[in-house]
Amino acid sequence: MTRVLVTGGGGFLGSHLVERLEARGDDVFVARKRDYDLTLQDDAERLFADARPELVFHLAAEVGGIGANQANPGRYWYANLMMGAHMLELTRINQVRKLVTLGTICEYPKFTPVPFREDELWNGYPEETNAPYGVAKKSILVGAQSYRAQYGMNAIHVLPVNLYGPRDNFDLESSHVIPALIRKMTENEERIVLWGDGTPTREFLYVDDAVDALVVAADAFDGPEPVNLGTGEEISIADLAALIAELTGFAGAIEWDTSRPNGQPRRKLDTSRARELFGFEAKTALRDGLEKTIAWYRDRALARS
Repeated sequence: MTRVLVTGGGGFLGSHLVERLEARGDDVFVARKRDYDLTLQDDAERLFADARPELVFHLAAEVGGIGANQANPGRYWYANLMMGAHMLELTRINQVRKLVTLGTICEYPKFTPVPFREDELWNGYPEETNAPYGVAKKSILVGAQSYRAQYGMNAIHVLPVNLYGPRDNFDLESSHVIPALIRKMTENEERIVLWGDGTPTREFLYVDDAVDALVVAADAFDGPEPVNLGTGEEISIADLAALIAELTGFAGAIEWDTSRPNGQPRRKLDTSRARELFGFEAKTALRDGLEKTIAWYRDRALARS
């Protein structure tokens, strides 16, 4: 049995990971923001004293969609940078066996050649609307590699695409595109308005697949290089909206507000490194994952009514 600390363990991805770890017999300590503000060194130190971990998954983040990133650039840069720095330093001080840090596809340059390969991470500046968040997360990769070089610390860094699934954030002020579309199309019958023009592409990873990747990476991968986690398949926002409309039964009008930003033009990962280094391949097709997510949201909405 391993003593495991999961920061952000009460959140979307974290709650699924905690369930998986507990099911296999690990002793899991869940760090929630209401109990520990990991941007504060004192709170982070108290967390490690309470948790006494052998393995740490650092999933805690402050993040949202394009609108939330535009509204909170300073906060997102500061909070994510400080949380990551505290996790690295306290993992070193407490001689924790391994640290798994969760990066983001937002670390990639705006015009990264498609499919995104990990070697392209430093060949340009991230897309402007999420650059503060992406740069903060990329700094954690630098920190992990630096601590490995100087202290021999086993810290790995994985880069997931946009995640989705049951328990996602459906708050329209801060949600990502899939939960936002599901909620809008479930709650409106006549028309919805979406940002941009629908042409950008995105890649999505179902939450259960992301948990598979994190667990196998923690067990089997000990290298310094960043590793993409995704499906290797992209879909345009317009096609995604049409698919979710079909699955939710939305028959109203979809209007595009082109005065709003599109975000990064294309996102599609090269997932060969994860397959080669620790055997991860996503299993859940987008349609199947969307059906499960929509069913969960409808059950939750019905329970609230």
